[in-house]
Amino acid sequence: MSVTTAPTNRLGTFELVALLAALMSLMAFSTDSLLPAMTDIAAEMAPDDKSRTQFLISFFLLGGGLGMLIFGPLADSFGRRGALLAGVGTYMLAAVAAAFAPNLELLILSRFLMGFGASAARIVSQTVTRDLYSGADQARVASLIFMFFVVVPAAAPLIGQQIIVFVGWRGLLGAYVVFGTVILTWYLLRQPETLDPAHRRAFRLKPVIAAAREVLTTPVSARYLAVQVMMYGQFIAYLSAAEQLWVDALGVGEAFPIYFAIIALLSAGAGFVNSRLVMRVGMRRMLIAAFGSQTAFAGLAFVLWTFGGMETASDPVRIGVFMAWSFSLFFINGLTLGNVTALAMEPLPHVAGTAAAVIGAFGMGLGMPIAAGIGQAFDGTPRPIMLGAFACSMVALALVASDMTRERRQRER
Repeated sequence: MSVTTAPTNRLGTFELVALLAALMSLMAFSTDSLLPAMTDIAAEMAPDDKSRTQFLISFFLLGGGLGMLIFGPLADSFGRRGALLAGVGTYMLAAVAAAFAPNLELLILSRFLMGFGASAARIVSQTVTRDLYSGADQARVASLIFMFFVVVPAAAPLIGQQIIVFVGWRGLLGAYVVFGTVILTWYLLRQPETLDPAHRRAFRLKPVIAAAREVLTTPVSARYLAVQVMMYGQFIAYLSAAEQLWVDALGVGEAFPIYFAIIALLSAGAGFVNSRLVMRVGMRRMLIAAFGSQTAFAGLAFVLWTFGGMETASDPVRIGVFMAWSFSLFFINGLTLGNVTALAMEPLPHVAGTAAAVIGAFGMGLGMPIAAGIGQAFDGTPRPIMLGAFACSMVALALVASDMTRERRQRER
């Protein structure tokens, strides 16, 4: 069967939504399902410095961000099916390499390549939706895909934990090959090429470089890119250290995936809340409220943990306080990410698609050193993560406030 010619029948809505949601979930599943394996990986590969295993998460996400810059142009040049085959093929080969990695350094490199390849699945899911639908229909299908997708962060750690019980952490990496094979085969057998031959473009990185230059030299875009860097910095730091936070600092043991699932499910409605409020309140005011709240929540959590006796409090109290703060971090991240991206792209409508990929890649890439610095400061308590979130949120708040001041002065002229 040719990658570019077969099949020809259009899928029904239910199967198409399920397929595109599976593609969207590849990165999230490959991130969150590994969290329960971090203790076992550290025991084998980093017994003297467990925090080094955090790079397995952050480098995967960094690879994903960079991959979006490549697979977007590839999908427009070689078709959606060709880009997916190249990306998921890379993901599966890297997963095999990860399963047999003899040391942590090669495992981290393999995870980076896995993220790079997995980004193709996300790009293809988004572009196919745009190819087949427009206007209200596109919004409806995107919402249905999100309904499927939102379950993944909640279920992935539980699934990963069960796989580890039966086949160990290396077996989990092998399971990623199976997952990649299933969704790639499903797509190639069932979904026709959606790129109109008349719209094919030669593969060029020049537009990406030009868009990156515009993002960095346009003051409003650069400001909100910096806001996104702060967001990714604190969120990736939390995600990378999540297993250490819940298992080592709070002692929840094998119940960690359950707590993580509860937080993910409770925060899943953030996008819906934002969609209901943003038209009435405005994006900038929403961001001021959100980052102001997170600065307060993180600051309060840090004070409670440092001066409020949390170290000697009962387990239910400690877990309850940390869970409440974790929920605020997840919920506010979901509430603000779309607004920050939209504001960063607002001055760049002529390069919107490429600019979105650049902003996402730069946000992750520049946020990762911040996340690494916060994560490597882990001292057996949640304090460094809380302090890092406080600092990042305060900087983000200041950046948005300065933009509101700029906008108000422009209106007054």
